[in-house]
Amino acid sequence: MVLTRSRSNRSLFAALLLLVLVSNYLAYRLPVIPMPDDSRAVVIGSLLDLAIVAPFLILAMTRKKGFTLKRFITFMVIGLVAARFIIPSEYFEPFKFIPYAAIGLEGLIVLAEIGLLFLLMKHLPGILRELKQESNSGLFAFPTLVKERVSSHPLISIVAAETLMFYYAFASWKRKPPIGEAFFSLHQKTSLLAFNIMLIHAIVIETIGIHWWLHEKSMILSIVLLVLNVYSVIYFIADIQTVRLNPLTMKENRMQVSLGLGKRMEIPFDAINKIDWFEEAAQCNLKSKGLVEFIARDLEEAKPNCVLHFKEPLRATLFMGMEKTYEMAAIRLDEPERFREVLEKKLGS
Repeated sequence: MVLTRSRSNRSLFAALLLLVLVSNYLAYRLPVIPMPDDSRAVVIGSLLDLAIVAPFLILAMTRKKGFTLKRFITFMVIGLVAARFIIPSEYFEPFKFIPYAAIGLEGLIVLAEIGLLFLLMKHLPGILRELKQESNSGLFAFPTLVKERVSSHPLISIVAAETLMFYYAFASWKRKPPIGEAFFSLHQKTSLLAFNIMLIHAIVIETIGIHWWLHEKSMILSIVLLVLNVYSVIYFIADIQTVRLNPLTMKENRMQVSLGLGKRMEIPFDAINKIDWFEEAAQCNLKSKGLVEFIARDLEEAKPNCVLHFKEPLRATLFMGMEKTYEMAAIRLDEPERFREVLEKKLGS
């Protein structure tokens, strides 16, 4: 019912957006609608529709991505540029500077984001030095330090996520997986690593075979495909290393759980409301909207050993540093009985 209502709202906002665009287009072209001698008021009304009303309708349609000032300004700039094509030139002449001013504003935002990248490069040596002194996993500590020292801007989060990918792909081969009572692997009894290796082989074979054939047809397309395939290979290599080197870790007051580069979460023990174990956990609906899975891919369908229910939604970090909140976490481990014993001891202490 909620999903149906959400789709209905999106359809309503889409219809209103279409109405705004069509009405502003026809207002200058229908002969039955005479244009007043002083057309500036009409043009200003159209500019307000395209720069304010239309962006709000678009943001309402895509509200799951969240409202940010930058997104609003981006859609505002697009609306003002579109106004140049919707409003005939004879009416738009007194306002022709507005699209250029809007593009200049967007340019300033881009320059500010480039400035953040330079700030990240400035602080990166200090962050790396602090990481060497940290006992925490770099998978969790590095993005946290970047947010504290630089910014939590989405662009910086993406760059931090890509930096982690290249680190695990090329600079982590001398490290060994941590071993001890506080560490629990999620992949050793599954075919996850073998599956990723198989994907790497398939991509390499595809690159060799298709690239040369496509090169004769379209050199640009073949280069784009080559870059994407190289990136995919680097990502899967990094993902393998991330899984190996970052088992579920029990800390003093929280656990850190991850499954490759695309999913990680810190769960404070005092945020756990209840736990479903084994048979009860296996009956859980893994497609539930508020549930995040930490279940390694296998040839057969895998069921969780436990499902953690939180007192309030917790934030998980996903692909490219994106964040989302979840109410439950489903976990499958190689040593579920030992995990249960240690976790219940932590919760009881």
